[in-house]
Amino acid sequence: MINKPSVEAMTNDEINRYELVIATAKCARIITDEYVEQRAYAEKLIERKETDKPISALIDKDIRDEKAVKNAVAKIYAGEYKIVHTEE
Repeated sequence: MINKPSVEAMTNDEINRYELVIATAKCARIITDEYVEQRAYAEKLIERKETDKPISALIDKDIRDEKAVKNAVAKIYAGEYKIVHTEE
């Protein structure tokens, strides 16, 4: 994972900073929701005694160990998430 890409590298002169902030926030929300879903599923497995693993072992390492915004920036920079322009 790249460490703190610059705003210029993130925008590529195609989008403005406001669009980047909004896209990052939305992406971070998606990542947070995914974490919540994985944690709920892991808790159900443990409650039903279907696994003896700890919760941390049942949640994807990428979303468990890093902050959602840091993951969002990395995913946008890597091209995993695209910023879509809406025309007004």
